[in-house]
Amino acid sequence: MAPPDPESLRLLVLIGELGSIGAAAAELRISQPSASKRLSRLERQLALPLVERTRQGCTLTPAGAMVCDWARKVLAHIDGLMNGVRALRAQHEAKLRVAASMTIAEYLAPRWISRLRAALPDVPLELDVANSLAVAEAVRHGHADLGFIETPVPPEGVSVRFVTRDRMVVVAPPEHPWARLRRPLTATELAATPLIVREHGSGTRETLHRALVEVGAEPVTPLLELRSTTAVRNSVVAGAGPAVLSVLAVATDLAEQRLVDVPATGLDLHRPLHAVWRAGLQLAGPAAALLAIAMRTPETGSAA
Repeated sequence: MAPPDPESLRLLVLIGELGSIGAAAAELRISQPSASKRLSRLERQLALPLVERTRQGCTLTPAGAMVCDWARKVLAHIDGLMNGVRALRAQHEAKLRVAASMTIAEYLAPRWISRLRAALPDVPLELDVANSLAVAEAVRHGHADLGFIETPVPPEGVSVRFVTRDRMVVVAPPEHPWARLRRPLTATELAATPLIVREHGSGTRETLHRALVEVGAEPVTPLLELRSTTAVRNSVVAGAGPAVLSVLAVATDLAEQRLVDVPATGLDLHRPLHAVWRAGLQLAGPAAALLAIAMRTPETGSAA
């Protein structure tokens, strides 16, 4: 025997309380014939007479009274379930879910979030840090409300807005031979040298690869492949080898001479930073506010 549906149970409870099928139907905003059919179907389903119909109205049979008591408990649990679900949905919808690629998450997003907090202190915010490919996927599948990526070419299937421009630099430890070069490094030399790089899907790696390929220089197998900008930077500082990183990630190291900025010629190492969100949706509320804050970021492309 299949369990009765909640609306049929609700009808039975209302009949017991109001003493009338018509009054119960009005309460549920259905017609009286529909209510009568639903009650008859419930009685057939349970194989029990539940309501005694008289000219004065309706009363519950002894079996109907017992089923009605059980139905109240079932409906109370269902109502509690739905109230809980509504509360969870309200909490989920109020939370701003942001995904950002590594460089943006480490060097730009903290400032943006701080400014958003100042304007909207009560908005919960969740920041997921991943590479640009994973960020785009999170947005595309609805796991993030707003994403920030570093890839030179925006992905398909999402809405895109230009935020600012970043500059990447070739960096090496002070003891590396490149630190003593008296001329700019060529694209061929850079491509022929095993570098410390990020993993596939990283905007930093894709920008470098695209810049080299555009001038006919295919990069060799990397020296090291690491999954975070900080890990790449730390490896270069430790003397493991050279890398190409955002100037945002190494500005302090360059200023304090832990790293050397190696000039390179014939390469465009500038890259756009983009905001992405689910295609077909219009940003509103905290997501729109965060995007507006991000778009006021000055470009790093002219940095020395």
